Amino acid sequence: MFRPPTPRPLIVGISVAGLVAALTFGAAVAPARPSGTSAAARPGTAGAPAAGLQRRLREQPRDAAAWASLGAAYVEEARVTGNTAYYPKADDVLRRSLTEEAGNAVALAGLGTLAAARHDFHGALRYADLALGADPYGQRAAAVRVDALVELGRYPDALAAARTADARRPGIPIFTRLAYVRELRGETGEARRVLNLARRSATERRDLAYIATQLGELARNDGDLVRADREYAEALRVSPGHLPALDGRARVRAARGDVRGALADRAELVRRLPIPEYLSEYGALLESAGRPDDAKRQYAVASAWARIARAHGVDADLETALFEADHGDPKESLRAARAEYVRRCPGAAVRQCGVHAADALAWALHVNRRDAEALRYARQATATGYRNPRFQRHLGAIEKSLARGGTP
Repeated sequence: MFRPPTPRPLIVGISVAGLVAALTFGAAVAPARPSGTSAAARPGTAGAPAAGLQRRLREQPRDAAAWASLGAAYVEEARVTGNTAYYPKADDVLRRSLTEEAGNAVALAGLGTLAAARHDFHGALRYADLALGADPYGQRAAAVRVDALVELGRYPDALAAARTADARRPGIPIFTRLAYVRELRGETGEARRVLNLARRSATERRDLAYIATQLGELARNDGDLVRADREYAEALRVSPGHLPALDGRARVRAARGDVRGALADRAELVRRLPIPEYLSEYGALLESAGRPDDAKRQYAVASAWARIARAHGVDADLETALFEADHGDPKESLRAARAEYVRRCPGAAVRQCGVHAADALAWALHVNRRDAEALRYARQATATGYRNPRFQRHLGAIEKSLARGGTP
């Protein structure tokens, strides 16, 4: 069921929190000196929406809705600034909202969003279900529920949840998630069709940028760099500085051999949002450009991100597993990858697990010279038909190692 939504902001897919703003601007991350980080953002401050809510709550401290809105604002502030110190604050005020009005759907949905941001996807699913029990038409809770099911590898359930949400309250947040679930299942044609329908119904610039970026990702995963570059350019046209599009453009530039352009994009990304994925990609590109000392600085900041994020309640094992596999300690990579796999997919020995956890475990096993075991998880990561270039590279490397007589 696909109906044009009423205009409303896009609740984009939850991404991992970045390094705190003090480290962002205190460390020489980019030699030339990267979603929406402003130099004005500092730990302990909040954006204008949060500040307005704080003033209201000083006047009306029993306002449950305002407490819930403040919690959501703190989670958003963490996403935008990369300051994970907002997560404990969000937790406090969302629970205060529930104290003022037990079982209110907005606070429960906020706790679900917070749990997802901290990578507690079982908790996110639990809170989303509670929120939908209180308000079956809650779009934020429905979006969180789809996100959690996706991250837990429950793709048939995620598709059913997205369809239910579309039937109850269609809109851009649900359409984009429906497309992503289709993509994860290998149904790229259907994913593209849904995104194009969403594009025709979108009115917000950030919605249009997000949709264009996802269409660019589909094209890039299909190997169509021309189409991918065109979609990333469109995203940056409608929303200059849109970080996922900038990341996509950097990947296209690198694939085309435009190292200087890719380095410029990567430097901007880590300046504005230094999360491990961006830092690691920048470091690898610097290494390939013959700048190992600059690369080491990126890796050092990525390691610091994990420590700070954990202190604020973020489970960083997936990022740690991939980072340590490529740039650090193979044993620590395997520890983190196993922990993440078991956490997300208990009992997955007899069923499909989430593709990202499976890929991380496969790669960690590979760098620990356990290719026969790694092959099972690499095949699990690619079994759904999801066309992720990194997954394919990992599978190919493991198969090649085994063909050469790789160790079990």
